[in-house]
Amino acid sequence: MKNTISHRVADFLKNYPPFSLLPQYEIETLSEQISIIYKEKDTLIFAENEESHSHFYVVHKGAVALRKSPKNDIVDICDEGDIFGLRPLIALENYKMEAKTHEESILYAIPISIFKPYALENKEVGNFLIESFASNTRNPYSKSHRGKLFGESEVVEEVNTIQKLHDLQPVKYSKKLVTCSPRTTAKSIAATMTKKNVGAMLVVKDSLPIGIITDKDLRNKIVTGEYPITTAASKIMTSPVITYRKNLTITQAQMAMMKSNISHLCLTKDGTTNTKACGILSKHDVMVALGNNPAVLIKAIKRAKRFKEIKPIRASIMQLLHGYLAQNIPMTLTSKIIAELNDACIKQVVKIALSKMQDPPPVKFAWLAMGSQGRSEQLLHTDQDNALVFEDVEEELLEETKAYFLKLASTVNKGLNVIGYDYCPAEMMASNPKWCQSLEQWKQTVSHWITNPGNDEVLLSSIFFDYSLAYGDAQMVAELSDYIFKSVSSYPIFYVHLASGALQNPSPTGFFRQFLVEQDGAHKDFFDIKRRALMPLTDAARVLILSHSVKSINNTAERFEKLAQLEPNNEELYLACSYASKALLKFRTKQGLLHNDSGRFIALESLTKEEKIKLKRTFKTISEIQELISIRFKVANILG
Repeated sequence: MKNTISHRVADFLKNYPPFSLLPQYEIETLSEQISIIYKEKDTLIFAENEESHSHFYVVHKGAVALRKSPKNDIVDICDEGDIFGLRPLIALENYKMEAKTHEESILYAIPISIFKPYALENKEVGNFLIESFASNTRNPYSKSHRGKLFGESEVVEEVNTIQKLHDLQPVKYSKKLVTCSPRTTAKSIAATMTKKNVGAMLVVKDSLPIGIITDKDLRNKIVTGEYPITTAASKIMTSPVITYRKNLTITQAQMAMMKSNISHLCLTKDGTTNTKACGILSKHDVMVALGNNPAVLIKAIKRAKRFKEIKPIRASIMQLLHGYLAQNIPMTLTSKIIAELNDACIKQVVKIALSKMQDPPPVKFAWLAMGSQGRSEQLLHTDQDNALVFEDVEEELLEETKAYFLKLASTVNKGLNVIGYDYCPAEMMASNPKWCQSLEQWKQTVSHWITNPGNDEVLLSSIFFDYSLAYGDAQMVAELSDYIFKSVSSYPIFYVHLASGALQNPSPTGFFRQFLVEQDGAHKDFFDIKRRALMPLTDAARVLILSHSVKSINNTAERFEKLAQLEPNNEELYLACSYASKALLKFRTKQGLLHNDSGRFIALESLTKEEKIKLKRTFKTISEIQELISIRFKVANILG
């Protein structure tokens, strides 16, 4: 009689890769060897740097949070059907992250020794696991869930994003080859590598690569005393050397290194050992290509002399963003890189606009990016929100000075529109006299908002208070910021109104946790991820960070991370909010790239069950942070 428990395990596993890639009889055989583990909430499964276990895990019910130091940030949350703890299956290394149950959970522990033969014999299973590990992706083949956090459809996968991303991010490698013969001694090799400051040396024979020696080889084989320092290279080299063509993509390099558990690749003309080596690619080179190559785009932006020259660069930035999301680059890094590139575009537009003016600016000024751009969260092409502040002048010069900056602002707003930023439908742009004022006028405006906090004033404050300096005089902006914090602290009732505004966003789910969609209008039956999910977190972070008088942190996720430091008793909630804000932003961005729009309105029928589960998980966090705000700022009193 078939074991009922193992049968249930098999029925579950067959719905999720890589098990779904196995024949049914193999799944059933495997299921008989699987351990079922129950864990209460906040139970540690394995710690960062802990020695790898003899098995990896599948979430049957519940959720598991993966965290990484130094901030102990949530890197990912594994839900039903997700695999984690793959490291011992692929590489004999300690865990790089901590795994702890996010809620009460049931896990399947799958023995490495039992599963490994399946991975070796079944090419699809093996490739799935290698790519999962290499790309830090739980399910790299799924049409609906390729990313760590949320999914994207086959339409996106049909676009050759990897190659396009490579075109923007060529893998720079060392062309200065350091070589030796098979007879060269280990002592000589170590001396040369130290002198040349390289981490690997190619072993060549008849000018062709036959092996490679890395600093790791020297440590493991020479320093340990396994071989004497007089040992020839042929005895300690890794051979045959792994070779690729010099134009390989970042993903190919990652895959090759992970698959063979190596840190260096030899690049040759035809990708084989039959031609001379032309370079060596290291893991460090790959990381540099992933993180630093936007510098190429920055240089192109700075060279632009006309608005229209920046537009194709903006398109390249979108391709870069697309590639980062496809490769699961952490959202924090992705946001920072794209924000830097967007800021560079805005700065160059202002410079070009200044060059079009007949006269230089009469006084110092600053161009402010507001809203999502000010928070470094505007990853897609959306509308522009900006303001201009200029140095105070004598009363008789004010009208003339303001006229100059309004003309400049009009040119800048036009330029931003040319490169892809829509005009703000509410005219919250510096070309609007209300958003182009002297420092003293801005102080008066802010003071009015704070001391007369009606609905409009609270809304305007929410948009303006997230500003960041895009171009111009930093000292003047700092003075304005100081004034805002001083004014708010002198009028604490404003916090209550700001908190009340943060609670006005519509709920994302109904009584039975069903998604609440738009009831009418152009987006009827669509889910508004901006108003119902992102804005509640953004508004909450703003009022909380303002109440702590913390300056110069505008990004929502970073605000919550700072709050976690300031309020250790609420650390778990704030870190969950930080994670949720990044997850939601990533989801919206992917949806926007997929449908070529802002990603704001989501057709729920296009989402998988898995995506809906993940969205709803963030909604619980929204409910908890709104409850904290309501209690802390006694919002019920003002609403009552």
